[in-house]
Amino acid sequence: MKRLFRKKIGLALGGGGARGLSHIGVLKIFEKERIPIDIIAGTSIGALVGGAYACGFSPDKLGIKVEEFINSEEFQSSAVKSMAKAFGREGETLTEKVQSFLKNQYYLIQMLFRPGILSADHLQSMINYFIPDIQIQDCRIPFRAIATDLMTGDQIVFSNGSLRQAVMASSAVPGAIEPMWYGEKLLSDGGIVSLIPVNVVRKEGADIVIAVAVDRSLRTDEEFKTAKDIYYRACEITSDKLEKYELAEADVVIRPDVMNLHWTSFSRAIDLVKEGEKAARESLPIIQEKRSFISSMINMLNIFKSTQKNL
Repeated sequence: MKRLFRKKIGLALGGGGARGLSHIGVLKIFEKERIPIDIIAGTSIGALVGGAYACGFSPDKLGIKVEEFINSEEFQSSAVKSMAKAFGREGETLTEKVQSFLKNQYYLIQMLFRPGILSADHLQSMINYFIPDIQIQDCRIPFRAIATDLMTGDQIVFSNGSLRQAVMASSAVPGAIEPMWYGEKLLSDGGIVSLIPVNVVRKEGADIVIAVAVDRSLRTDEEFKTAKDIYYRACEITSDKLEKYELAEADVVIRPDVMNLHWTSFSRAIDLVKEGEKAARESLPIIQEKRSFISSMINMLNIFKSTQKNL
């Protein structure tokens, strides 16, 4: 019963590939404003950033590591960088658009013959760069990583065991990274069933749940000329509805402007971190309002409890 009268702030960090680097900016503002975080749950890139922060990396240190990684020869020559180019950019010339289209088709054909376009080694290398080889239960802040069991469709919540392994399972983007066997479970990206794990943070006892959404909004200027276009749109609508269902349980929702970037756009890291800072700063009045309200409720409950004891 004692836990009911204790104010806890939980942070749910959503998936979205490179767009999730804006989580770092959110954490920067929270540290600057001394907003304590009692529990973190993350999906995909949210698990990577959340796990790194939970085990002791400051937001500033994370920002530095991101810049170093993006400028490294390993990333510059990686398949992820190549994919980012393949999916096109605004302002491309006609020749560049044709090249992007052809590369796009190349990757789509690969999906017909392999469980993942990218080697799992590429993702593991990135995770090892940001995440130390420790157990989840040894994190400075309680942390949970979310994955999906492709065999049963169940949500899998990692609360102990290898932090690297948990983040790896949570970040295995369907189609891009092959799923990971974990005993009898075949694990893939947590975003399949829980793009923003608000429910996990709430179950862990958080009184105030702050959710950070880094997905792209549904565009209304899309053209649906092929079966592929329609299929992708159907998937986007399903994800959008699932996300709204989850976010309904959050007390505060932070939405950095991720500029409709593709999930492979890691080269835009600096811009994304700044957008995270901006969105978090704008949310501060709402967070403080929620904290004051919860504090008032706790005081009232304590007074009531004291009065009952004296009767």
